Amino acid sequence: MIVYTVEPGGRYVTTAEGFALHPGEKRGVYVNLTNQCTCACTFCLRSLKEMAEEHSLWLKKESSADEVIAELSALPWEKVEEIVFCGFGEPTMRLDVLLEILRWIRAEHRGIKTRLNTNGLSDLFHGRDTAPDFDGLLDTVSISLNASNAERYLELTRSRFGMKSFEAMLAFAEHAKKYVPDVVLTVVDHVEDDGEIARCRELCAARGLRLRVRPYEAD
Repeated sequence: MIVYTVEPGGRYVTTAEGFALHPGEKRGVYVNLTNQCTCACTFCLRSLKEMAEEHSLWLKKESSADEVIAELSALPWEKVEEIVFCGFGEPTMRLDVLLEILRWIRAEHRGIKTRLNTNGLSDLFHGRDTAPDFDGLLDTVSISLNASNAERYLELTRSRFGMKSFEAMLAFAEHAKKYVPDVVLTVVDHVEDDGEIARCRELCAARGLRLRVRPYEAD
């Protein structure tokens, strides 16, 4: 699925099914741009979650910006609360496509909230400062913190960029605050213990960043 909604418990369904299941409610709509990722996290649902083909987030091919916009154009926009860029891959690996779609949303549906879920490593992947690209286009960027230190981070994420990944992710988060109103870092419960989550809170507080603990869904 390219464009989808999420049911309680983490079940992915088509937008048509999602809106039909909740008539009269506004829903978050998710956009899945790629299977590619710069990390291979030990807890990632890519390798742990079993899905029926009709509800799978594995893409047989990557869609162009025009193809994604065509799917978004068919939505009942009066029922859309937020557009979230989040799939089984890292959206910023297709940065040009991501930005083109965000610009379209801002032009055609300015009142709709936009969010990017990311590993925060786009600067390393693209070899430049990418935070300014999102100026005026995103309401929220949610960045996977995962751990309180570089060693644990690399153990969990197995980032292709090695030890420098942790500080690069934090630098992206701090810089993004200049361009995106809401910047939040996340850790996953049941992946880390209470002590490690507390250390993550301390790290975020010291850097002026907000932390959210996400529920882990393996089914």
